[in-house]
Amino acid sequence: MIVGVLKEARAGESRVSATPATVEQIRKLGYEVVVDPGAGVAAGFTDGAYEAAGATVGEAVAADVVLGVNAPDPSQLDRVRPEATVIALFSPAFDPAMVEDLGRRPFTALSMDAVPRISRAQSMDVLSSMANIAGYRAVIEAAHEFGRFFTGQVTAAGKVPPAKVLVAGAGVAGLAAIGASGSLGAIVRATDPRPEVADQVRSLGGEYLSIESPEAEVSKTGYAKEMGDDYKAREAELYAAQCRESDIVITTALIPGRPAPKLITAEMVASMKPGSVIVDMAAANGGNVEGTVKGGKTVTENGVTIIGYTDLAGRLPAQASQLYGTNLVNLLKLMTPDKDARLVLDWEDPVQRSITVVREGETAWPPPPVQVSAAPAPAPAAAPAPAPKKAPMTAGQRFGGVALGALALFLLAAFAPAALLPHVTVFVLAIVIGYYVIGHVHHALHTPLMSVTNAISGIIVVGALLQIGHTSTAVTVLSSVAILLASINVFGGFAVTRRMLAMFNRS
Repeated sequence: MIVGVLKEARAGESRVSATPATVEQIRKLGYEVVVDPGAGVAAGFTDGAYEAAGATVGEAVAADVVLGVNAPDPSQLDRVRPEATVIALFSPAFDPAMVEDLGRRPFTALSMDAVPRISRAQSMDVLSSMANIAGYRAVIEAAHEFGRFFTGQVTAAGKVPPAKVLVAGAGVAGLAAIGASGSLGAIVRATDPRPEVADQVRSLGGEYLSIESPEAEVSKTGYAKEMGDDYKAREAELYAAQCRESDIVITTALIPGRPAPKLITAEMVASMKPGSVIVDMAAANGGNVEGTVKGGKTVTENGVTIIGYTDLAGRLPAQASQLYGTNLVNLLKLMTPDKDARLVLDWEDPVQRSITVVREGETAWPPPPVQVSAAPAPAPAAAPAPAPKKAPMTAGQRFGGVALGALALFLLAAFAPAALLPHVTVFVLAIVIGYYVIGHVHHALHTPLMSVTNAISGIIVVGALLQIGHTSTAVTVLSSVAILLASINVFGGFAVTRRMLAMFNRS
């Protein structure tokens, strides 16, 4: 079978569905590869590079398997041969007219943007790979329009405050934007209706802004859901307050199969400082910001720039093509189990069934819902039995304990040699003084304090050295052991202290 790589017909599209690197991987599955002339030029891949990878340059639309980024235009679809398979981003959830048109054609159409969000399909998840690039590029576009530092600086000419960035939505694109903004030195805040993303935001150096509402719950599908009026009212209050403080706002909120929710109103935009920038990454689906122009850039009366570009991933075409091409290679590996250049559509596989829009001329959209997790809900854990409470000591018990201690000390003083009493006195006083001294030291200083005080063990080394030449073999052995253990204690204490101090050494 032959795999064809289309030259994109959509104006301004710079990505290509296969790179020379992914062509080599496709050929390892047994396929021959045909690439349209100039298909990868906009992404920086020449026809010669494809030929060096083993592909031929010719008419890709006549192949058995046709690969594209966007949906081919009608003139290309008219030339697809019957029983072929076309794989591209058809967006069937948003373009019913496309689904209807594909249903009249005698081939199979698979849409890469319909890959279900399950673990085994992550390597084919085009939406995630493109969102990752788009989130990064959104920060680059914002920085270009902002025209000022992201990071704060203190210079001889004055102090430069850091930029404040608000990211609405902490999915793949939002997390990429948080990471890129933080790496440039900005103060980053983010919000999302899924509370489970809070740790992910913090791990990238951002501050998670939670919205306290009973509707905020852990997502069962990995996607955000449409929220109720109570949550939306609290959300609007948060965005209104944050917009007044933020220099840059990046919105990424999308709901699968639905128009993008409106998060930022015209009043919020009007409250922002002149020179502020908004990047609406949901512009293709209607936008999260009131006033967004799909595919364009506008400047409001108060000097706020609103960017609604829909080709953010395509503005990094080489890497976007490589990632998209890898997603396609992983799908072809799944559909070519024997690596024999035979594409097999397994109707029982939820991944392949979910992306099938048309199967041999019969409409197969929408697919049945995919169960995200087959694991049953965990049963609530039994409440642990309460631990028995220890009864406090009575006055009589305390008096008895003190009396026993005093009696033991009296007997020790009465029957012990006279030379032992001064040592016992020093030992007891050391315990009392050490308890009160160490007990009042801050917890953060316990380890360095104790590691340094281990050097007091040096007195043991001195005493053992004085006894090591004793005529008794037992005394000599005990002295040697004492020297060894005390030396480990001394040097180990200083080693621990040195390592702790190294943690705070910037060099």
